[in-house]
Formats: sequence, structure tokens, C-alpha cells
Amino acid sequence: MAQPVLLTGAGGRVGQAILRGIGDEHDWRLLDREPLAADRIPDRVADADLYVADVTDMDALRDAMEDVEAVVHLAGDPRTDASWESVLRNNIDGTQTVFEAAVDAGVDRIAYASSNHAVGHYETDERTPGMYRTDDDYRLDGTEFPRPSNLYGVSKATGELLGRYYHDEYGIDVVCVRIGNLTRSHPPREYERGQAMWLSHRDCAHLFDRCLRADYDFEIVYGISDNDRKYYSIDRAREVLGYNPRDNSAQYTFEGDPRDDV
Repeated sequence: MAQPVLLTGAGGRVGQAILRGIGDEHDWRLLDREPLAADRIPDRVADADLYVADVTDMDALRDAMEDVEAVVHLAGDPRTDASWESVLRNNIDGTQTVFEAAVDAGVDRIAYASSNHAVGHYETDERTPGMYRTDDDYRLDGTEFPRPSNLYGVSKATGELLGRYYHDEYGIDVVCVRIGNLTRSHPPREYERGQAMWLSHRDCAHLFDRCLRADYDFEIVYGISDNDRKYYSIDRAREVLGYNPRDNSAQYTFEGDPRDDV
């Protein structure tokens, strides 16, 4: 991209997966509530492009977004057992502040990190564990209404609604990525649900790269690898974003070791 990309929550797991994968592909501004260690910062990112701030700080966000073309918004409380007070401040108020600052700065697009927990209550007793297996064809595709499984999921679903509003009201292009189970070198071990929604680090980086390069209006897509066992469809991410994942939890044993026969 010709102009910088602001990455909020740059020090977190998703932020680091993105920077390790495509850190050299874009000009980044990195924002986190804590100073980033040197080994978490791509070599080409200057000190002037590092921001230590909370995403509820409107003045800091406006400074960070000056002349920015796109925002990847990851920052928030990632705990599935987080309190209402925390998700309200960090995930809902913080996300609204990011969108509002983006409007003021004239940002063209926002890639918003939503979560599988925004739809966790589709996993009913009647559907599980069958829906985690390769012989089950049940799929969520992003058109379904949210069914959060915890208050964290409520906050992520609210972020999707904020994205819908700011797209319709102000014309910002918004893609909401319902991120699955992100692990680096192997799928979650001995965990059917996690293997069905596995997102490898390199597929994560590639997906958010496509969020920055593709043309779209408002989209909700699922962020998982191309797993044989899956109950999230990645068709929309393929069609709209040009997402082409390379990894598959079936390339590993249930214990998480690489398969010799693949």
C-alpha cells in the first residue's frame, strides 16, 4: 500500500503472526498499550512509527492515524472469561473509538479482528462433536446472525455491528475476520474443535494481507486454514479477498505431529 497501515494490538498473538509473515510487505505503524520489545518490531519500522497508547485514547489514535490508509484493529481484552467492565471498555468502547478516529483521519478501510466466540452458541449439544468432523457438512458462512458464547463474544459481535454502521454511515470499507484457533507450528493437540478451526500463522498473515489488498465493501469472513475438518466456510474469504490458505490440520496427527503420509 502507498500509505502506512496502523496495526493496533501489535504485540499480541495475532499481531505478531501478521508481522512475522508480512512485516516487510507494508509500511507499518504499530500501536500497543505496552512498549514493544525489539524482537517484536520489524526492522523497517522506525521509532517514530511506534505508539504506546490505549485504544480508548482518541487523541493518541488520531495522531497514529495521520495519513494512514488502512487500519488492522486487533487490540482488546482477548480473555474468554473477561468481565463485562473490561470488554465494555477495551473491546466495545475501544473499537468505537478506533472507527471514529478513522472517520476523522479519512482512513479508507479497516480489517477488524472478530472471533469464533461471536458465534460459539451455534455449537449446540445436538451438533457437537459431529460438526467438528470431516463427515459432517454443517457450515457457518458469515451470513448467520451472531450467537455469542461469552461476554467476550458479545463484544466481538458488537464490533461487527459497529463496522456495519461505520461502513453504511461513512463509507469505510470494513472486513470482519472471525478468527479461529491460532497456533504457530502445529494445530491444537488432541482437541477436535481447535483442529476444526485451526488458523496457522502463515495463513493468518496471508489472510490479513488480502484484507489490505482486495476490493470489498462490508464483509464478514472466517479466519481458518483449509482444514479437512471444518464447520466454518472459507468460500467468501476466497471469493472476495482472494484468500488462498496453504495449511490443513489434516496434515498432522490428532496429537499434533506432522503426518508421514502427507
